[in-house]
Amino acid sequence: MRGIELTPEIPVREVAGLAARAEDAGFDTVFASAHYNNRDPFQALALAAEATESVRLGPGVANPYETHPVALASRAATLDELSRGRAVFGIGAGDASTLRNLGVERDRPLRRVLESFKVAQRLWDGERVEHDGTFVARDAGLNFEPGRIPVYVGAQGPHMLRMAAKHADGALVNASHPDDFAWARDRLDEGLGERPDERGAFEAVAFASVSVATDGEAARAAARPPVAFIAAGAAPPVLDRHSVSHERAERVGEHIEAGEFDAAFDAVSERMLDAFCVAGTPAEVGERLNRIREYVDGVVAGSPLGPDREAAIELLADA
Repeated sequence: MRGIELTPEIPVREVAGLAARAEDAGFDTVFASAHYNNRDPFQALALAAEATESVRLGPGVANPYETHPVALASRAATLDELSRGRAVFGIGAGDASTLRNLGVERDRPLRRVLESFKVAQRLWDGERVEHDGTFVARDAGLNFEPGRIPVYVGAQGPHMLRMAAKHADGALVNASHPDDFAWARDRLDEGLGERPDERGAFEAVAFASVSVATDGEAARAAARPPVAFIAAGAAPPVLDRHSVSHERAERVGEHIEAGEFDAAFDAVSERMLDAFCVAGTPAEVGERLNRIREYVDGVVAGSPLGPDREAAIELLADA
C-alpha cells in the first residue's frame, strides 16, 4: 500500500480534490480520518469516489463506539457500491480523550473492534446477524450485498496488533518511529503464527503522522496538532520507549479535554515531535520512511501532511 490520509477538517469537496491529486501523484489508497469534531468522513469519501477512478477509499479509522457497528458496516458497503468496489474498511478503537467528550468509555476495545468487523463481514456476505457481545444486533441485515471489503485494523498496543494479524486483512500500525515499528513487527509476527491459512494474505501498513515541506521547521510546526493528540493517548510503555515525560503528556491531554487546543499544541515537546511524527524536508522524511519500510509492507502518510497540503502530496510522492 502506498496511501495517504486526508482529514475532513476542511470542506469535503476540498478533501475530494486532494484525493484526486493523490491519485494523480501515484498513491493507491486514500483514507479519511474519522473524528466527530470534523466533517463526516463517509460523505468526504463519497465525493472522493466521484472524483477518482482507481484509488481505494476508506475511513481511517471508523470508530465502533460512537457509531453502531451495523451502521458502520452499511456505510462501508454503500461506499463500496458508489466507488464500484474500491472500498476498504479501516476500523479501530478510537481516541480515548475525544470519546470522553461524548461520555463514551472505551470498554473492552479489542473485543469491540473484533466483534464489529466480524459482524460486518457476515453482513457483507448477505447474512442476517444475531449478536450479543460488546454491542447488540437483533436479526440485523443489509438489503444489498457488496461482497468482500478488505478490513484494516488500526492498532498500536500488543493485543490489538496480534489480533489484527490473526483475524484481519491488514493492520494500520499507528506509529511514526522505527523503534516502534520494530517492536510492532514482533507482535504482528506472533499473531501471524496463529493465523489460519484460509484467511489469506496479510498486509502490515505503517499509518504514520507525516509533515513535509521544503522548510523543515515549518513542517515540524505543522505537526504539533496531531502530535498533541497522539502523545495524549500514548500508552506509558510507548512514552518510556522514547523518554517522553508522562506528566507532560498528561498535561497535553488535559488541555485537549478542556478544549484548550492552542495550549495543548504549545505543550508538545521536541522529543514528542521526534517520537510521534515523521517531520521535516523531503530528504529527511524519505530517510525516515525508508527505515520504517524495513518492518512493514506499505506506508500511509497521515495528518497533517504539511503546512501546504497540496504541495505536501507532491513532495510525499517524490519522498
